[in-house]
Amino acid sequence: MNFSIIQVNQKHKEVLDNLMQFYIYDFSEFLAFDVEENGQYSPYPLDDYFEEGNHQFAYVIKREEKYIGFVLVRLIEDLEIRHYSITEFFILKKYRREGMGMAVATDLFNRHKGPWEVHQIESNKGAQIFWKRVINEYTKGQFEERVENGKTIQTFIS
Repeated sequence: MNFSIIQVNQKHKEVLDNLMQFYIYDFSEFLAFDVEENGQYSPYPLDDYFEEGNHQFAYVIKREEKYIGFVLVRLIEDLEIRHYSITEFFILKKYRREGMGMAVATDLFNRHKGPWEVHQIESNKGAQIFWKRVINEYTKGQFEERVENGKTIQTFIS
């Protein structure tokens, strides 16, 4: 599978903003998002992903030199917690069900070694099935899953 995952910089900001519109559209099935007066969804707050040293990582995904998605990752550090979390994960529908999502997730888990927590909202059953399958395969079953505050959460170590 020929794809690349590129950590974003300022030259990718417009691409990420544009892809985010498709993501929010897809997600509007699960949450009450509506377009604004200009026909677009409200901008997603991406500025933190373009600052150095803030423990937030944005990646665009390309296949055959075409943008096909993105991933946002955060390193959460509190006094008691330190883990990576996928904030948003998006592959254009045209490229889904080809193993691309699993390949991208595996690459990211390998890039960011350590504890992970991946969550999905209760109403997004497709995401729950996808992430449970991906994480189960990646960890060879060595993960925990719980339901908390309307979210399904998988925890594991990469």
